[in-house]
Amino acid sequence: MLQTAIPAVEFDSDLIRRLSQNGPRYTSYPTADRFQAEFGPGDYAKACARLRARGTAAPLSLYIHVPFCDTVCYYCACNKIVTKRREKADEYLTYLKREIDLQGQLFEGMNAVEQLHFGGGTPTYLSDEQMDGLLAHLRRWFRFAPDEQGEYAIEVDPRTVTPERVQRLRTQGFNRISLGVQDFDPDVQIAVNRIQPEAETRAVIDAARAAGFRSISIDLIYGLPRQTMFTMDSTLEKVIAASPDRIAIYHYAHLPHLFKPQRRIEESEMPDSETKLEMLSLCIRRLTQAGYVYIGMDHFAKPDDELAVAQRQGRLHRNFQGYSTHAEADLVACGVSAIGSVANTYSQNAKTLEEYYAALERNELPIQRGYRLAMDDLVRRRIIQQLMCQFELSVRAIEADFPVNFAGYFAHELERLGPLVRDGLINVNREFITVTPKGRLLIRNVCMVFDRYLQQGHPLTRYSRTV
Repeated sequence: MLQTAIPAVEFDSDLIRRLSQNGPRYTSYPTADRFQAEFGPGDYAKACARLRARGTAAPLSLYIHVPFCDTVCYYCACNKIVTKRREKADEYLTYLKREIDLQGQLFEGMNAVEQLHFGGGTPTYLSDEQMDGLLAHLRRWFRFAPDEQGEYAIEVDPRTVTPERVQRLRTQGFNRISLGVQDFDPDVQIAVNRIQPEAETRAVIDAARAAGFRSISIDLIYGLPRQTMFTMDSTLEKVIAASPDRIAIYHYAHLPHLFKPQRRIEESEMPDSETKLEMLSLCIRRLTQAGYVYIGMDHFAKPDDELAVAQRQGRLHRNFQGYSTHAEADLVACGVSAIGSVANTYSQNAKTLEEYYAALERNELPIQRGYRLAMDDLVRRRIIQQLMCQFELSVRAIEADFPVNFAGYFAHELERLGPLVRDGLINVNREFITVTPKGRLLIRNVCMVFDRYLQQGHPLTRYSRTV
C-alpha cells in the first residue's frame, strides 16, 4: 500500500550543500536530450496506429504552444519569439490549424480530451478573436469533456490581460489559470525586465475568482538578481495573502551559454549559493506554515487541491507541463517545439518557425525528433515517476507489471543507493524504496541512480542544479 499521509519535507542545508549537483528534472524519461533525429512523422503515425489497435483509447491530454511574447524577460529559458508584430500570430495560427487537422485525422474516433494546456511564450498574446477561432478549430477535431470533468488550463502573463479578458477566457472554456509572477520587488523586476505591479496581479486573481476558475496557480523564482531574504519574504507574504490554490517556486538556472536573454543579467547582482539556500528554506517554512502541502520538486498546493488529493491517493503523474492528475492520458502536442507522448513514444516538433512551417507546407507533421521507449526505458520510467510523485516505490508492483526480478535487474542501482541510505535520504528493504522527508528536496539525486543514460557518462552541464 502506498502511504496516504504525506510527512512534512525536511530542509537539511548541510546535506543539500554536499549533494546538490546538476541533473535532469525528469518531466520525461528518457529525458528530451535523448530524443533522436531518426524518429519522424512516420514513426509517430505508427504509434497512433498502435494506440488505435488497443481498441479502447483513454482520454487524451492536449498541449498547445503559443511562442510569442511582447517583451523579453531576461531569466526566461522557454522557446519563445519576442515581437510586437501581431500579424505574425495570424500566420502562425494558419499553420497551427493545419497541424491540428493532421493530428485530428490521426485521432479520429479516439479523440476524447479531458485535459488541455495552453503554454508559451504568452498564450494571451492572442486576441480574443484569435483564441475563439483556435478553440473552435480544436473542437471540430476533438471531443472535450464537460467543464466539471475536464482540466482546461492556460498560462497568463498578468501584464497582458484585463479583468474582462479573464472573464472571456473562462467563457471560452478555460477553468484553470496559471500566473507568472516571479517576484513582486520593483528592483528585482527591473533587473529581469519584467515590470509587474502587485495590484495588477491581484486584479487578475480577483477576476479569475469572480469568473469561476476552479484553480489559480502562481509561479515564483528564487535566485534572481537583486533578490534578498527581505525581498523574498515580502513576496511570499503577498503571495500567501493572495491565497492561490497552487504555488510553484523555481530555482533560477543561470545558463547564459544556452539561453541568450540570460546574458543581459548582471551576474554580480545575483544572490550567492548560501543566500539561495536560505531563500529555499524560507519558502518551504512560510508555505508549509500557511497550510500548503509540499507536492515535490518546486510545487506546493492546498490540501484540498486535486494535486494534493492525487498524491495521497497514489495517482499523481509528471509530464512535460509538470505534475498532473491524468496519469494514463496520451499527450498530443501542437505548435512549434511542442513535445508529445503517445503510445510509449516521445516526439518533438521543429524548434524554429521556418522549419515548422516548411513541414506543414509539405502536408506532414512538423515532428523533428523523438524516441520509442524499449522495455528497459518503460520500467525505469515507472520507477522514476513513482519516486518523483509518491516518494515511495513498491518493488512488488514493478515485478507484477514488468518481466524483471527487481533485486537482480537493478543490483548495480541498489548498490549505488547505499550512500543515499547512509545519508538518510531513503530507506530500502525488499519490498519498498521510501524517500524520507529530508530526501524529498533531493529526489532528483535519487532518481538519477536509475537513469541508465547517465550511467553511460553523459555530461551533466546542460542540466540545472538538483536543489
